[in-house]
Amino acid sequence: MPMIKFKKTALATAIMATAISLSPVTAQAADDEQTVDKGKASLSFRYRYEMVDQANFAKDANASTLLTRLNYKTADYNGWRFFIEVDNVTEIWGDHYNAGAGNTPNRTQYPVVADPTGTEINQAWVSFQFNDKASTTLGRQRILLDNQRFVGGVGWRQNEQTYDALSFDFNIADSRLFMAYVDHVNRIFGEDVPAGDHDNQTLLANWHKTWAGKHHIKAYYYGIDNDDAPVFSTNTLGFGYNTHFDVGAQKFKMAVEYASQSDADNNPVNYDADYWRLDVAVTFNNGEIFAGQEILEGSDQQSGASFRTPLATLHAFNGWADQFLSTPDVGIVDTFIGVKGQLNGWGWQAKYHQFDREAGSGQLGTELNLSLSKKLNEKAGILFKAADYSADSHSQDTQKLWFMFSYKL
Repeated sequence: MPMIKFKKTALATAIMATAISLSPVTAQAADDEQTVDKGKASLSFRYRYEMVDQANFAKDANASTLLTRLNYKTADYNGWRFFIEVDNVTEIWGDHYNAGAGNTPNRTQYPVVADPTGTEINQAWVSFQFNDKASTTLGRQRILLDNQRFVGGVGWRQNEQTYDALSFDFNIADSRLFMAYVDHVNRIFGEDVPAGDHDNQTLLANWHKTWAGKHHIKAYYYGIDNDDAPVFSTNTLGFGYNTHFDVGAQKFKMAVEYASQSDADNNPVNYDADYWRLDVAVTFNNGEIFAGQEILEGSDQQSGASFRTPLATLHAFNGWADQFLSTPDVGIVDTFIGVKGQLNGWGWQAKYHQFDREAGSGQLGTELNLSLSKKLNEKAGILFKAADYSADSHSQDTQKLWFMFSYKL
């Protein structure tokens, strides 16, 4: 039986101590037992096959993995709740892939599919609801902010990214303020390799407000101090606005965002870089046409001086082939156009990217993404997905295919 791993950070120790203090050995044993009895358990499975054909590797990667997730949340007890979640990732029908970050040193002849095997505590937290407008959570938790461009859970990978943190959530007058202090990031590579665990002293602050039902503004500050990867230590301040309006039978959507970033704390590179994003879309029948541009500033004079997003759900941005998980030194201008919709219960999407240098001139590459998904019933769903990256001056030609089946009891 695999050993369940749970690194003993300061917040991890605190959460376990709090859990013990709330257990049925207290004076309110009967009430505590009722809280546990009325809690909710969940078991889910996610099988995925992933193929990677990358030009600089003689062999293709073929990864066949199963994520099994078991969790339990207690019922509310005077505002308190406790939650624990355990994940297991297992290889099925072969191991012809490199799990990345040194997890599989005997498989470097294959391209990376960053799904290492193992069993870990994915989440373990205690929360307290002060009232209907304020709450706090302590422990290993999921933090997903906005569209996850800056802070997310990398939920696409089989081993999720979670945070050992103390967080606060306030909801006042159609606005929300989220704040968190993070002392450890549990990354997708798992706890068997150094790249899977990063000690932090990181502050996250995110505020957004909606008015008139269609105007939404946001502001955020992310002060990342990463002890284990100094190049990730950054200060980022940003703002965004999105809206929608109807013209006849069509709905138009628009979003703009800007952020400024500088080095922080132990970062060895002294730099400043900016981020811009523009999205526009128009709906039609059961579909949508969308386009936009995302710019991450870089430099052709200084190495390591590009805008970076180390806590992001990176797979969702700059192409599914994952060729821009790290921003190139020269930055990136991602210009994209796509169409998506629903047909006979199937969701579909096609998206095209052109990637250019932000500093200097020249094309980095192009990419086509395609997906097809269907919810089979209330418990099960399937997904087919493909990515075709054509390299110009960045990385190598890469093709990826996926099949995924999800089931939740």
